[in-house]
This record gives sequence, structure tokens and C-alpha cells, in this order.
Amino acid sequence: MTSIKNRANMLPPGLVSNLQDVLSNRKGGGGGGDQSDDKSNTDKTAEPSTSDAPAEDGNDIDNSKPIILVTNGDGIESPGLVYLVEALARDGLYNVHVLAPESDKSRSGHSMTLRETVAVTSAELNGAIAYEVSGTPADCVSLALSGALFSWSKPLLVISGINKGSSCGHHTFYSGVVAGAREALVSGVPSVSISLNWKKDESQDNDFKDAAAVCLPLINAAIRDIEKGVFPKNCSLNIEIPTSPSTNKGFKLVRPSTWRASPCWQAVSANRQHFMSNQQSLGLQLAQLGRDASAAGAARRLSTQKKNLVEIESVGVSGKSDANRVKKYFRLEFLEKEMEDKDDDLDFVALENGFVAVTPLPLHPSVESDTHAAALDWISSALKDDQ
Repeated sequence: MTSIKNRANMLPPGLVSNLQDVLSNRKGGGGGGDQSDDKSNTDKTAEPSTSDAPAEDGNDIDNSKPIILVTNGDGIESPGLVYLVEALARDGLYNVHVLAPESDKSRSGHSMTLRETVAVTSAELNGAIAYEVSGTPADCVSLALSGALFSWSKPLLVISGINKGSSCGHHTFYSGVVAGAREALVSGVPSVSISLNWKKDESQDNDFKDAAAVCLPLINAAIRDIEKGVFPKNCSLNIEIPTSPSTNKGFKLVRPSTWRASPCWQAVSANRQHFMSNQQSLGLQLAQLGRDASAAGAARRLSTQKKNLVEIESVGVSGKSDANRVKKYFRLEFLEKEMEDKDDDLDFVALENGFVAVTPLPLHPSVESDTHAAALDWISSALKDDQ
């Protein structure tokens, strides 16, 4: 049975109503929803850009169809993105454009590439105009909205996902997939991020296909409400799909929790670090020389091997000789831990209970009134004492 919990001031009634309509026709957790409603609203054209359109994005745009931009954090070859694009393009209702990282950037947060050249390479994805980017999810969305690459600069909706692993609680701060949606929100474009609660030895790639089918009704409802002008403009939606998508208990509107996995830093030997650095350097050189599929894939795999590695120089003061410098290597991993708060309205709890957890993420989280008042009192007192 499908259920929806409507919390005040979280989503407009129109979106929830549309979601109820499409879910009432859904059988077995999948389906794309009823596309016959509001057909007249699809005649809006995307906002044009002043930049020249690239050859790949020239005359293939049907301006009667909404433009949907898709990115992710796991990289353009990830099954989550592939199945999502297939689901969006299947019925031919949307112009689907993809701009996604060429390698795994799932823990990149909202980092962006400055003062370095970002490479953009055309990619093959059925039903979409696609490019892979040597940058982060935030880079991808920012570039897409700039008008420098595509002939448009404002899609109707930005979808980031489907990510491999949940992005609940404080993991929204680390998550590259959430950052992709947030970057769109910063630019005033409606957005959603989608993650699958992947579990080792239990999940499989085909679960992403089910996850895409499960979240498609909500995406369709959002697109219709955006065209009506009633979709929320001050937040993006973070959609968390349970481990078994096809047997989910329905959509549930939830609050963000404070849960996160425990960070665990472990020392890495210098010999191991030196070996990995040489491997990565060779892979990147091959990628730059050839740019063929095998070389690019090798570079991505080698880059993934080195992810999360941080160098810390404990003594290195400028001007001192190398003999006085100590270099150590560490690797960061996140270890799962049990959540202490079991409130059913929290994102992580709802997800573990089998619901599709939908969390509105505002650009500027509100501060509790009591906390805000206490902070103002403290600031006033501190300024008086300083005078």
C-alpha cells in the first residue's frame, strides 16, 4: 500500500495531489504515471542562451518538450545514471541532457574546479545528449547552466542521481549527488537528488532500474507542477530509495536527521602510496595521449583507487630542507554505526523501514527561534563587554 505523509510548509498541496494521482495508478512499485494530464503545459520553451550551441546540440531540440538536465556523483558510467536516463527518455516526453563526472565524485561535496581546465567529452547514452566532465557534480551543473556548452541555459528541472548509497542526515554535506541538486537551486532552477540505499552483498545493479521506476512518478508530478508554477522555489527534494525498491512501502515526507557514519582515518605506508601515485600518473598520461575508451577507463579506475587519500605534512615549514620534513599518508573511510534517534519522521529511519524518504532541503536552513534568540542575546552581551 502506498502512503504519503504531508507535513505543513514542506511541499505545496498541488505537488502532493499530483503525486497521489500518479501513485494511485502505479502497480508493483514501478510505472511512469499518467502522462495525459496537463499536456497543454508542455509547450513552454527553454530560456535561450547568448552562447553559440555546439554541433551536438544544434537542431535536435524539440522545443515543445521540457528540457531535463541529469547529473550524478558516481560518474557517467554508473548504472544508476544509465537506468534513470533510460526511464526519462523511454516515452519521448522530455529533452534529456546529461552532464556528469567522468569518474566517481560521490564524496566531493560542493567543491568546484577553479583555475584549472575542465575537459568535456561527448558520451553515448541512449535517448540523451550526453557529456562526461573532468570535474565535480557542482561543476557539471554550473557549466550546463552557464550557456557555454548547451544552446539553452535554464532547463525545467535538474535531476542528480541515482547515487549508490544513501545521502541521509549529515551526509548531505559530503554528498556530491546532493551538491549537484543544490547548485541548481542556487541558480534558481528546481532540482531533485536521488540515492539508493545500497547494501553490500544484498544489492545488485538491476536494483537501480527498479529505483528509477519507483521515483519516476514523483519526477513526473514535479515537472507538471513546475510548469504550473506551484513547485517549491526555496528547496530541492532529496529522494532516498530503500534497499529493495520494488517492495517499498510508499513515499513519506520526512525531516533531515543528524545521522552520519563514523569517519575512520587509517595510516597508509609510504611504499603503498608511492606505488599508487605512479599507477595514477601512468593512467592519466595514457588518457591524455589517447582519449580512447580503454585509456579513459584506465585513468578513471586508477583515480578511483586513490580517492579519499590525504597527504599530511606534520613538520613542513616553508624554507626548511627536505631532511627536516616528515610526510605521512592516511586514508579515510566511513564506518556504519547505529542511529540513536529512532523518530519515524526522520529520513534515515523511514528509509530503513522501507519507505521512499523525501526530504525538502532548503538553501538556507531555518534556525530554531529559541536558538536564534539565545545567539542574539549572546552577541549583544559580547559586544557590550567589548566596548
